[in-house]
Amino acid sequence: MSQRVAVLGAGPMGLAVAYQLALEGHQPVVFEADDRVGGMTAAFDFNGLSIERYYHFHCISDHAFLQMLDELGLSSKMHWVETKMGYWYQNQLQAWGNPLALLQFKGLSLTAKLRYGLHAFLSTKRDDWQPLDNVEASAWIKGWVGDEAYEVLWRRLFDYKFYDYVGNLSAAWIWSRIRRIGRSRYSLFREKLGYLDGGSETLLQGMKAAIEAKGGDIRLKTPVSKVVIENGQVKGVEYLAQFEAFDKVISTIPLPYVVRIMPDLPQNLLTAFNAKKNIAVVCVIAKLKKAVTENFWLNTNDPEMDIPGLVEYSNLRPLDQHVVYVPFYMPGEHEKFGEPDSVFLDKVRKYLKKINPELVDSDFIDIRASRYRYAQPICEPEYLKKLPPVELPVQGLWVADTSYYYPEDRGISESIGFGRNMAKMATTDDVTS
Repeated sequence: MSQRVAVLGAGPMGLAVAYQLALEGHQPVVFEADDRVGGMTAAFDFNGLSIERYYHFHCISDHAFLQMLDELGLSSKMHWVETKMGYWYQNQLQAWGNPLALLQFKGLSLTAKLRYGLHAFLSTKRDDWQPLDNVEASAWIKGWVGDEAYEVLWRRLFDYKFYDYVGNLSAAWIWSRIRRIGRSRYSLFREKLGYLDGGSETLLQGMKAAIEAKGGDIRLKTPVSKVVIENGQVKGVEYLAQFEAFDKVISTIPLPYVVRIMPDLPQNLLTAFNAKKNIAVVCVIAKLKKAVTENFWLNTNDPEMDIPGLVEYSNLRPLDQHVVYVPFYMPGEHEKFGEPDSVFLDKVRKYLKKINPELVDSDFIDIRASRYRYAQPICEPEYLKKLPPVELPVQGLWVADTSYYYPEDRGISESIGFGRNMAKMATTDDVTS
């Protein structure tokens, strides 16, 4: 039987939910507060270039993403590129990302290099994350690589992303990040990443068109103010001072918003959702006349730079100009998040010119900053056990965001796969959470 289902959020997960619902003959209505679909994958007009506000890339292991492209007839838009990594350390640009680069890395003893390499190799080969679920990440890494390699290669990556939360992160979560990048390699010495013609917008518009073609409705600039719950059952949603009835509601918005729009949930659920913490991001994107480096990834360990690294996106996806993303991560409550954009833009100009002294002010064609308050969940040990179930104890209500596919890190493919499964779960009679 066809059901009317409200889907909250038009990021990749929300669109995947709506796509699957429409595919199965249901009637999804997607509510999105923004003026465009995509969430963190949404594009903007960067001085004539349509590009994501926050960088994205694809790995050969992104099966749910690749399946979606195939179903939408977009597989021919996908391209795979051999990319390079670098490390900025001790005021020099060094090669990174393969065994030879590790052995030649300046500023690290041979013992530290071997321990680091062994840990990375075994993490890539590992499949079982459960033994790492209740282990603290920094202690786990130090135990494998030692204090020297941790200080040089890991500490600043942790410090400039997680700040006060560094000592309470899940090793399973960090391991999944190591494994995903490690498995993007097609040999010990070569890394292959993917991009779409037109960027993520190609996928987003393809999903949007498919949803609408199958009878789904996507309402932009339409934030839901309340999910109406009566007698333990969903009745519908309130938005723009009106009420609309729905059989079911599936929320994919960040968990902190859930508490605001579902105040009638049982108190234990509100407490659990409130307890979840998130990292915010101020992401600076610069358009340049010349490249900064030849790398896609560049990790940084520099006492004058408060960033863990940067992404030179145009070294993955060919563009007319050179485009660099420089993310500043921090807890949303940190005072730095309240600083004006100009502070971050000035830092990026300074950092890029330090890494490449040939860059001058006139090489900066344009530079912008975007902010996202709930960019990434902070996953402590045993994170999944502390989350409420996807199917809440309210008839007709399902809630999840990117933290629900822990230990996997947030990503387009993971969001698509989880969203499609959640849609199936919500419309199956024998639902299990």
